[in-house]
Amino acid sequence: MATKLILVFIGGGCGAVLRFLLSILIPKTSFPYSTLLANVLGSFLLGLITALALKHFISSDLRLLLAVGLCGGFTTFSTFSLDAFLLLKQGNYFTLLLYLTASLLLSFFATAIGWKLAH
Repeated sequence: MATKLILVFIGGGCGAVLRFLLSILIPKTSFPYSTLLANVLGSFLLGLITALALKHFISSDLRLLLAVGLCGGFTTFSTFSLDAFLLLKQGNYFTLLLYLTASLLLSFFATAIGWKLAH
């Protein structure tokens, strides 16, 4: 178990550093390009890593390091995207719609409430 935690810890740290570097490299504008890019790249990487793991092309330890750690530290949006994609793939259309709607709206309103409470 300790090895698995260390793998997630190392991957998460690397993902967070990459996310920070991305925010420095992409100029700040009125549109959050660095966040969008992190979300899209993280989603792509998580899909790729998960598919490779399912085909046994990468070990479970490497999957932990890259999928849970790196992608998790880089963006949690990638996990959201994978969960939604798997619901679509399974044909759970109602659950997919509910999940997408609830995730976006509830997260948005939770952010607004947290913001309001802090001010």
